[in-house]
Amino acid sequence: MTALPIDRSVSATDVRDALIARREIALLDVGSEAVFADAHPLFAASLPFDRLDVEARDRIPRLTTPIVVYDNGETLASRAVTRLKELGYTSVALLDGGLDGWRSAGGEIFRDVNVPSKAFGELVDARRHTPSLSADELHALLDAHADVVVLDARRFDEYQTMSIPTGVSVPGGELVYRVRELAPRPETLVVVNCAGRTRSIIGAQSLVNAGIPNRVAALRNGTIGWTLAGLTLDRGQSRRFVEASEAGIERARTAARSVAERAGVAWVSASVIADWARDGTRTLYRFDVRTPEEFAAGHLRGFRSAPGGQLVQETDVFAPVRGARIALADDDGVRASMTASWLAQMGWDVAVLDARVSSLDRHELVAGDAAPVPPRPKGTGYKRPYEGTDNPHSAMQAYLEWEYGLVAQLERDGTHGFHVI
Repeated sequence: MTALPIDRSVSATDVRDALIARREIALLDVGSEAVFADAHPLFAASLPFDRLDVEARDRIPRLTTPIVVYDNGETLASRAVTRLKELGYTSVALLDGGLDGWRSAGGEIFRDVNVPSKAFGELVDARRHTPSLSADELHALLDAHADVVVLDARRFDEYQTMSIPTGVSVPGGELVYRVRELAPRPETLVVVNCAGRTRSIIGAQSLVNAGIPNRVAALRNGTIGWTLAGLTLDRGQSRRFVEASEAGIERARTAARSVAERAGVAWVSASVIADWARDGTRTLYRFDVRTPEEFAAGHLRGFRSAPGGQLVQETDVFAPVRGARIALADDDGVRASMTASWLAQMGWDVAVLDARVSSLDRHELVAGDAAPVPPRPKGTGYKRPYEGTDNPHSAMQAYLEWEYGLVAQLERDGTHGFHVI
């Protein structure tokens, strides 16, 4: 498939061929997020029909991007094709038969959200055997006042909702950058947690890949595992990472660049990225992977805020055009390199700006809101079994069992293109 035809349907085979060949394609599920979470192809992105006007231009920036639209019987797909064309998109087609057509053609069906990232995390764990310990093991260490630090790799708002006792908020993209100040003694055990599995695994493996001298472990099954073990979570905590020292940053920069080089990441100048932005034949995503606060204080024109840990966790949200090019920027040479190392392993064509944001011409810098797109209204989406504090234990256990099966699903699907260094 060299280009998607306009005004007709496209087969599941054509979509699969494009994914395997890493040609650009945006496969959009325009039903509700809740319906999307029940069943969808691996690289489908949820973009509900009633959010097209708000989100489409941010998430699919190139108007000539090949787009394939489907629903699960809600009769929204045809209307979405019309609306996308009204918004200026020129290559929009229906998936032949919708989700049922994908299923009938033998396509693998996934559930939940952010599945490419979660499946990749399980593949990393299977290939690298990321060190982990159970909730009971960590609880015993904390009770014994052992030399251990718990780093929570989620967003700060998630950490505030519920956290492991003594845990410190260090969103995943910040881990390699800041760990040396949080665990200065090599004898200290560093435990990384999230709500479930993915950010724990990727966070812990990031520290292992970066070669920190400490013993590192992921908290197996995160806050879900802690809850299922009958242990009590903290609420409303505010412990956050500390500023990194220059010596720590230098060591982290050297390690991060080495990891990214092994993953096949490129470093390019601002002028090269500007040339890419003018190239009408490829989609370019430009992301600033620093904290939202740093982004809001000053960032490069054309770059959107995507803190590194969340970008790796939510690639389908930030970059729904599979096969697109991604350029990352930071102010330290650590966070962009580590983030890029994971995106490259996930099959993305990714490069890092070979300069610090603050060192570039001040006329290229702007200040502003860090939000990548307006948030979706609360109560209209999918209730995640790993967020909040009131989910049934049965839903948490079912979620974990689903995650354990993702590697087998990847093998059956065959479109992922992941590799693990």
